[in-house]
Amino acid sequence: MLLDGLSIHKAQNEEDALNLLFIGDTNRVVCETPKNDASTRSHCIFVLKIESRAANSDVKVCAKVHLVDLSGSERIGKTGVEGLLQREAIAINVGLSFLERCIICLNEKAKGNNIVIPYRESLMTMVLRDSLGGNCKTRMVANISAFPDDVDESICTCKFAMRVANVKNIMVRNESVDPALIIKRLKKENAELKAEIALLTGTAVRDHLDE
Repeated sequence: MLLDGLSIHKAQNEEDALNLLFIGDTNRVVCETPKNDASTRSHCIFVLKIESRAANSDVKVCAKVHLVDLSGSERIGKTGVEGLLQREAIAINVGLSFLERCIICLNEKAKGNNIVIPYRESLMTMVLRDSLGGNCKTRMVANISAFPDDVDESICTCKFAMRVANVKNIMVRNESVDPALIIKRLKKENAELKAEIALLTGTAVRDHLDE
């Protein structure tokens, strides 16, 4: 799987991470549509990887956080968009359909059914597989419209949110031994032992000369 234009940055503190999140959000394409003055024409996924290690320990704890802002589905018949906006709306709806298929399959798997989760059907579901059916906690915030004309879309959104709420995952602590830390510690211990041997050897020689 290849993600064009993907970049990885190291954040030293919270401010760095927030700046990167702001940059990613400003890169999203936003256009005016008949239903929305500032409609986002793409999904936004911000992946945050966190590692921690106690002092003098070779074990590190890892975590990954996906912050996902999905573009809303659109019924082209209602919005009346054409050309590029229409193609973007179709792509958004197709991506959300693939995501919903994964959620439905995860619900079936939670019921005990032996089923394959179709993560590979789209790039978005491949990226989000760790946040859907992996070792994770999944939370969804659903935004719905209060306008009567959007009741059908709002009901679909609520049903989708209910399916997400039914996903069951088994979470374990992500711990691993870092070989680089072990090598570094062993090199340090080796140097200390050599220094101690050199010191003891030198002391023994001086004692022999004094005799």
